[in-house]
Amino acid sequence: MDVAAPAWRDTKRPLWPFALVVPALPFAALLLATATGSPWAWWLTPVVVFGVIPVLDVLIGDDRANPPEDAVPALQASPYYRWITYLYLPAQFAALVVACAVWTRGPGPIGAVGLVLTAALVNGVAINTAHELGHKRESVERWLSKIALAPTGYGHFFVEHNRGHHVRVATPEDPASSRLGESYYRFWPRTVLGSLRSAWRLEGSRHRLRGRSPWSIRNEILHAWAMTVALFAVLTLAFGLRVLPFLLVQAVVGFSVLEAVNYLEHYGLRRQRNAAGRYEKVDPRHSWNSDRLTTNVFLFQLQRHSDHHANPLRRYQTLRSFDVSPQLPAGYATMLLLALIPPVWRRVMDHRVLGHYGGDVTAANAVPGYRPPRTGD
Repeated sequence: MDVAAPAWRDTKRPLWPFALVVPALPFAALLLATATGSPWAWWLTPVVVFGVIPVLDVLIGDDRANPPEDAVPALQASPYYRWITYLYLPAQFAALVVACAVWTRGPGPIGAVGLVLTAALVNGVAINTAHELGHKRESVERWLSKIALAPTGYGHFFVEHNRGHHVRVATPEDPASSRLGESYYRFWPRTVLGSLRSAWRLEGSRHRLRGRSPWSIRNEILHAWAMTVALFAVLTLAFGLRVLPFLLVQAVVGFSVLEAVNYLEHYGLRRQRNAAGRYEKVDPRHSWNSDRLTTNVFLFQLQRHSDHHANPLRRYQTLRSFDVSPQLPAGYATMLLLALIPPVWRRVMDHRVLGHYGGDVTAANAVPGYRPPRTGD
């Protein structure tokens, strides 16, 4: 008698609430600061993100398991996974209010730096939550995406990422795809300014096609920026003008965290042109992936980036790992730190890019005049 195979179940299901740990860390830091009086308590969030998570990545290792296709419709429809992304937002905004309140009391120089990094990391990771929500067709999720972007003032990401980056990814024309030999510090102004210009062009074109001015209440970018102005105005009224510099600095650091992630996701990768002169279709070879389980849980499986680009409407719980995807040597939390040290980054990554293209630098998305690092550099 044939024995039926056991039904598949999502073994990661109980892990997804851990994605809410990052916005919960400021409350733990507040308790620690109250109990000890130490300004170093406000460094808890960056220590966890850049210290504890990379260690757990190594200890726990990779997860390459993919859901079977017959289980995907039920996973996609399950409200459980959706509500976890929704819950990030109230935790995010509550953490920002706490940070503003502490800032007005004067945490001292050490505490101030830790507090800025804390708020920036919570709101920077919130951009990833906005990324997950913004790709969906449901209007409530798209509006929540804009709300999550408000604390960093990066509302134009909603337009540029969906309608710009996903079209031009892994090409020299994409401001959010970093080039082989390009440092993060050269990439940052190119992507920040280029993405802003691109978003406004895309939204302006959309309105002109409908015969109306882009300076309209229907402008998606103006919607999102208005949310930032309203949020900062309310917090300034509540906590005084002293909080405004804090809000501005944490916003810049927060969206810089996002751009550091953008930097490592497509570094040096390039789609080739076909016989018709058009870029080939996006496939799993055009994104750097990582199967580190811990960071994938904290980032809603953003590290399964290849499947996301091939299937943008696929929800995080159904994203797959592919053998043909180029693999990062560590999770995003670790790689982000390496990106901040260009010589180390290039030593770790350049030979991987060249190996991906069989040593042919002309096939990569490289800076003009690129020269590989010398052996021993």
